[in-house]
Amino acid sequence: MTNVLFIASTKPQMGVFADSVRKFQALGAATYLGGIFHLPSVAELGTTPLTETHQLPRNLNTRSAALRRKARKAPGGMKVWLQARGDSWLRRQARHADVLVALDPGAVYTVWRLAQYYRVEEAHFGIAPALKAVERVKQRGTSGTRAALPPLDIVKANARRAMDGLPAAVMRHATARPVMRSAVGAKLWRTAVQVPGVPPRVRVATSRYVAEGMQWAGRTSGASLTLAAAASKIPDLTTRAGLLDEAVMNELAKGISPRDMDKAVAARLAETDAEFARGDQVKASAALDRALTLAFHRVLHIDQLSSPLAEDAAGFTAPLYRSPSMRALARPQGRRTPYAEPPKDRPLRLLVTTSANDNFLHHILARYGKHQDVELRYLDLAAQRSLKRIAWAGRRVLEDRLSGGTSTYQEEVERLMRPYLDWADTVFLDWSVGPAAMLTTIDPGTTRIIVRLHSYEAFTRWPHMTDFSRIDDLVYVAPHVRDLVESLVPQLREDTAPRTHLVDNAMDLTGFGRPKPADARFNLGLVGVSQVAKDPLWAVEVLRRVREHDERYRLLLVGGDMNPKTSMATRVYRRAMEAQLKPLVQEGVVLRLGPTDDVPSALTDIGVILSSSVREGCHVGLMEGAASAAVPVSRDWPFYAGKPNSARTLYPQGWVVGSVEEAAQRILETTATEEAWRDAGKLAADHALSTWDWPVVSRAFDELFLGDR
Repeated sequence: MTNVLFIASTKPQMGVFADSVRKFQALGAATYLGGIFHLPSVAELGTTPLTETHQLPRNLNTRSAALRRKARKAPGGMKVWLQARGDSWLRRQARHADVLVALDPGAVYTVWRLAQYYRVEEAHFGIAPALKAVERVKQRGTSGTRAALPPLDIVKANARRAMDGLPAAVMRHATARPVMRSAVGAKLWRTAVQVPGVPPRVRVATSRYVAEGMQWAGRTSGASLTLAAAASKIPDLTTRAGLLDEAVMNELAKGISPRDMDKAVAARLAETDAEFARGDQVKASAALDRALTLAFHRVLHIDQLSSPLAEDAAGFTAPLYRSPSMRALARPQGRRTPYAEPPKDRPLRLLVTTSANDNFLHHILARYGKHQDVELRYLDLAAQRSLKRIAWAGRRVLEDRLSGGTSTYQEEVERLMRPYLDWADTVFLDWSVGPAAMLTTIDPGTTRIIVRLHSYEAFTRWPHMTDFSRIDDLVYVAPHVRDLVESLVPQLREDTAPRTHLVDNAMDLTGFGRPKPADARFNLGLVGVSQVAKDPLWAVEVLRRVREHDERYRLLLVGGDMNPKTSMATRVYRRAMEAQLKPLVQEGVVLRLGPTDDVPSALTDIGVILSSSVREGCHVGLMEGAASAAVPVSRDWPFYAGKPNSARTLYPQGWVVGSVEEAAQRILETTATEEAWRDAGKLAADHALSTWDWPVVSRAFDELFLGDR
């Protein structure tokens, strides 16, 4: 059937028009009328109705003031077009029309624009030529299934017109979901935002409308590509950086690792360097803050099963440190005087501090709170509003460091922290994050500063904002963490770097040695499933492999679930995990025990302890499981596998496996009999207690704090 679309800006002579409609229908045409005039008058057509009629907008009363002003100055035909162009019915019918017909001069411009946009060859003014066009269409056998997109040159022309002053509502119609859902349409609009000769302000606004349409259509990466394409044509550094920032944040919000992240970070660094060269530390620090926030975004490094840092950590940060601003940030300030040696005539004044996270401090606080040679104070920076405010003021830290002198922030840190520094002989700061950056903005005086870095910090911006020349000792929990951090942070490879120590976490493992029932031999356990990096699906795959040999094996999951609000990447992983776990839980093959404050009791029913993670510092859950005499089976953490230090150098030979198949083989071999299982568990417990138990590790802390005293 041939589709004919009539456009009328004024009411036609109804009798003549009714006769014409019958002629079109006699040729087998479906007839549609879009009218600007008051459409109920079409009822006068009587017994020969059109296939469909539609009331087009009759005025611009509800539209923006800018559009109304433009319409007042426009010719009559242009005004009709401005009224009608956003109408979804009109566009839908034009998309499928074989013949477009203007019934009056006021409709000609609208028909011409629709014919250009939808590639309709038969577009005419008047009934007679339209009838002949229908006959030609019938002879050619054309159907009304024309593609909904115009040639690129038409898109460019329309983009220029649209970008030249039309309001947001019109642009949104032009870039709406149906067009953007098409791969061709999305590509054409991405090209359109790059057309030359468009003012930057207009190009930016248009690219955002196009990106918005693509987001509506589910094309997140397309939206980001559009913003990045527009940014490539913007000369202003700040504007270009802003668009690229939006582009990558669109993808990060969907849990996607952005393809243009390098460009976005480079643009923010260029903006930073320009402001820094002008002496505007406020703007420079704001831009640098964004650059570092993007470069070390958690979706990129923490909420995925891999990270660019796993492949080439030094190569990842090298472009950052080519920036003059970053080099200024990394410039060591040093101490004015060396720290004072521990006193011989009184106890050591030890200040232990952190911000909210004291998970690894309990045994340290208990030991040195009772130690005859130590006077202990504990400071939780998060417990006092004034201290919490300065501890995590990243942008103010950057501004202070870029200024190269004094600042109001530095004065505030001095006022709030100096009393603690003046009291303490030694400060032990747990976690090398915001508080470490804050504390190193001021000279520590004669106080010794010790900072412990676990693993998480390596994937954040904070080590790059810390002046390590004002830290005397840096404590790592494992060699592979040290290797990673030192490859990331140039300061730590210089002469001004602090002394480094490898000290295991403080754990009381003696209480884990409880009797296990015989049937625990078939229970695999995973302690801690709240992060994507724990990769519990690897453990599920191991379970499937061992159950192929013996269906008595089960998997016990201990710990809280992943928080889907953390990021979309976390939500995606959890959704996949839940889909696999649901039938296994229903069958009783997987038991979700949830969070607990009594891990030793939970471990009594676990015969094999797993570490399924893609990365770890020192997997406490595995160490505790080994201390409970569960057989340890650790994945060769992919993030560090094959490097000089990894899970294989942290744990005894035989504990670490390179694949799911190796894991299943180790489990089946060590649990083949109850005797073999208990023997393997005893060996693991002996190693754990002799290596990581607090009575052993506490000697390293005594040496760190007290030396040979």
